[in-house]
Amino acid sequence: MKHPVRRFKSLSVALKELEPFIRDGFHLQSGKPFKSFGDLRSRELLANWLLCVVMNADGGGPFEFTTDPTGGDGVIIDTSTDQTWLTEHVMVASVEAKRDKPVEDRILEQIGNKVARGGAAYAGGKTLLVFNNAAGGLWYPNRVARTLPNPLHFDTVWVIGLQEVVDGAYVYGVTNLSQVAGANCPTFRVRLTSGFDEWFVERIQ
Repeated sequence: MKHPVRRFKSLSVALKELEPFIRDGFHLQSGKPFKSFGDLRSRELLANWLLCVVMNADGGGPFEFTTDPTGGDGVIIDTSTDQTWLTEHVMVASVEAKRDKPVEDRILEQIGNKVARGGAAYAGGKTLLVFNNAAGGLWYPNRVARTLPNPLHFDTVWVIGLQEVVDGAYVYGVTNLSQVAGANCPTFRVRLTSGFDEWFVERIQ
């Protein structure tokens, strides 16, 4: 990239740096931006990291992420080609007052808010990442994908959220809300080992 940006030395280094914020779920929801890393928040760094490891496991890249010199929420970069994707982020927060509202509705509401923010001029050419921090509640990616705003303006939308913590290992779901010829939305599980020194990616649909 030709613009001055910040990036981690590797995805492994990034994971260790993010470990305390992942363990502290409150920071992911309400922690302040990091001035030293382009004013990105911990949840935005984590979401960009998860997207990179999923795309790497799916046969692309290698992908990394950097700060965005234009003021966005980070840039995904294919280091083999220098192709880049600007990202915008939004969060479905864990709010007691909204726990009776279906998670699917809350995801769509946040996507709709982002689309309405600036239309094509704002969203065009960008990837939207939804950090689903809602406490519990099933949601069905295919159903959400069929009811996305039209026009969407964003190139694509990913939804990322914690699924479970088992023996110190954190498991995240990463779903791309795109369907090709009626196929299921690509969905992955990313397991971070308890020591935060390894990760494993499994495509589940």
